[in-house]
Amino acid sequence: MKPHSPDLARRGLLAGSATALASVGLARVAQAQTAAAPAKPLPGYVAWKNPDHLIMHTGNTLETKRSAFGTSVITPAERLYVRNNLPAPDVAIVANRDAWAVAIEGVRQPRTLSVAELKTLGIETVAAVLQCSGNGRGYFAGKPSGTKWQVGAAGCVIWSGVPLRNVVAALGGLADGARFITGTGGEQLPAGLDPKDVIVERSVPIKALDDALLAWEMNGEPVPHAHGGPLRLIVPGYSGVNNIKYVKRLAFTAAETDAKIQRTGYRMSPPGTKGDPSFPAVWEMDVKSWINGPAPEAGPVKAGWVQIHGVAMGGTRALRRIDVSVDGGQTWKEARFVGPDLGRFAWRQFVLPVKLEPGQYVLASRAQDTQFNWQVEATPENAGGFLNSGWRVHALPITVV
Repeated sequence: MKPHSPDLARRGLLAGSATALASVGLARVAQAQTAAAPAKPLPGYVAWKNPDHLIMHTGNTLETKRSAFGTSVITPAERLYVRNNLPAPDVAIVANRDAWAVAIEGVRQPRTLSVAELKTLGIETVAAVLQCSGNGRGYFAGKPSGTKWQVGAAGCVIWSGVPLRNVVAALGGLADGARFITGTGGEQLPAGLDPKDVIVERSVPIKALDDALLAWEMNGEPVPHAHGGPLRLIVPGYSGVNNIKYVKRLAFTAAETDAKIQRTGYRMSPPGTKGDPSFPAVWEMDVKSWINGPAPEAGPVKAGWVQIHGVAMGGTRALRRIDVSVDGGQTWKEARFVGPDLGRFAWRQFVLPVKLEPGQYVLASRAQDTQFNWQVEATPENAGGFLNSGWRVHALPITVV
């Protein structure tokens, strides 16, 4: 067994805007926080991860440092962020992964299938960005409540499992009236509360059926318990909350679930308001990019040739181009995508070599998808601090000496 193997988690339990100047200020705060934060011991359920690559906000919220993304496409499991809405089920559920079962409803022949049975229905592999809905929340000027994620509540991973459309076909097809895919997680529910107020249950449009997976493998290994193993619903191109961990029920429904996390949570409501079904749900991700290097915690950069690099994603669309600025967005130059193109749901690494003289610079990037949609300069504030994709607040100041 490799020392960093996610299977070591079997021995652990889950513990208990508008101007370039604004960009500089926000980014410098983030830089200072990142540089000053010492590595804290990690909770037992993620003790197999490397604390030097992570920022621990709480025991249930771990963020990947900018410098830890590196320049390869895939994010290693030991560096991938963690975000849990509820305590995970007992780690014993991964002792016999093939025995985990999921109830399939809203099909013509509803039944419960074990992972072992699912494995007989087909296999597909997809590289996809997994990104918390609140990634970038820490850059909103209004300081919405919730974890103040910077850029590290995201990663690009390879998922393997059975296409959900295969499961539907094997069970006779969709029942009449199916408009949503509703997934229910198997987390432990606190006692004494209405289950609908706390359960992790999300609905996404039925169009996601074409790409969704029931995944039992992540980056070539069994899905770690900390990341939803033994079985996770993967909806490529949709924000993290819709990718249900420990999925125990999948229903094809005529309406969205009435669970609180869907009914009022994760809604794009204006600041100062409460979410309700009249506001858009947090579903598909937007085109987005950010600079990862020169690393913010590395200190001043030596004058001369500098390789500016980062990541870009298109949500549900492939990318067309990526531009980089060294003056906070006043001028732009097209950068080059590097590494393999792993499909429209994966992110792309990019690089722009520039020769920099001593001085102060603000590095920014903006991506464009194949439908010619540019990454927005600024994302409007919303009550939950969701889907912040604005390039300006993600800009990175550096000092060249």
